[in-house]
Amino acid sequence: MARIELRGVAHAYRPSPTTDADYALRPLELVWEDGGAYALLGPSGCGKTTLLNIISGLLRPSRGQVLFDGVDVTVAPPQQRNIAQVFQFPVIYDTMSVHENLAFPLRNRGMSPGEARARVEEVAELLELTGDLPRRASGLSADMKQRVSLGRGLVRRDVAAILLDEPLTVIDPHVKWLLRRKLKQVHEQLKMTLVYVTHDQVEALTLADRVVVMNNGRVVQVGTPRELFERPLDTFVGYFIGSPGMNLLPCAVEDGAVVVEGQRLALDAGVCARARTAGGELQLGIRPEFLRRVPEGTPSSVRVEVTQVEDLGRHKLATARLGTQTLKVRLPEDERLAPGETCWLELPPPWTTLYAAGRAVS
Repeated sequence: MARIELRGVAHAYRPSPTTDADYALRPLELVWEDGGAYALLGPSGCGKTTLLNIISGLLRPSRGQVLFDGVDVTVAPPQQRNIAQVFQFPVIYDTMSVHENLAFPLRNRGMSPGEARARVEEVAELLELTGDLPRRASGLSADMKQRVSLGRGLVRRDVAAILLDEPLTVIDPHVKWLLRRKLKQVHEQLKMTLVYVTHDQVEALTLADRVVVMNNGRVVQVGTPRELFERPLDTFVGYFIGSPGMNLLPCAVEDGAVVVEGQRLALDAGVCARARTAGGELQLGIRPEFLRRVPEGTPSSVRVEVTQVEDLGRHKLATARLGTQTLKVRLPEDERLAPGETCWLELPPPWTTLYAAGRAVS
């Protein structure tokens, strides 16, 4: 396995880039430690696959360096980087059996038939493919083919990293969670360096120890799933992660307090002072999970009108109007609240973030 370091890496598909807008991938600095599980998360077109292909050697960056264990591999081809890559669509040989598909990378490297058989059986057991080893690959379902494709990446013990580019996209939703669980188990057992590309926040937050959130070719935040949920440093992260995402309300700072739709909220005085001098539009962010229904007069609370209540079984999701703004509120399943009612909602200061020009003010 390998420690992967990216130094000032950027890429443009057009010749002679001059401005940030010319770059599909803006300059970035990243370090992924040996044996870690990482995810690249963001919407389609944000640069995730471009970055993955630069790491694998399928694409040479316009700028910067790629290092594996301190060795510069920026211009090295994929075969010299010793990585395994699993693509969005399964890449296997339909005319071969499952066993032959898994053994193919080992035989190409001169491993003896006995050693290859033992390793194939070990990986097949990990992926629950033992009973399918004699089967011809052409007769497998899409999720089974993708499992074989994953096994081809895992079968070599000496790979520096395994890179996965949205490998569950073609899998039926009801079996996705099975493959996510299996991939997590495999990583915990083999301790390979794993980089997983996805636009699905559930996949990223359940598979990875650390998540790299990207938008418009930039890395906007790197953190654990908990950090990204509880302390989003960028309004994009707050809105993109969560279901529904973070409530973001235009606001102003007046006399050491935050004013939202004419209602005052007390936040840290130092944060308010820094927000006033930061420049750019000010927004108040709080997740639906952290809003609480409270009695009138509770500090840090606002009066709202409920417009919709959805019963989702284990909890309710309410939509409320605060002046001209809309709030999403997650409520306990037994909460009695109906459209048309007014109530008071607390915005606890520890879970409320002030943003200036889209970035959190600390």
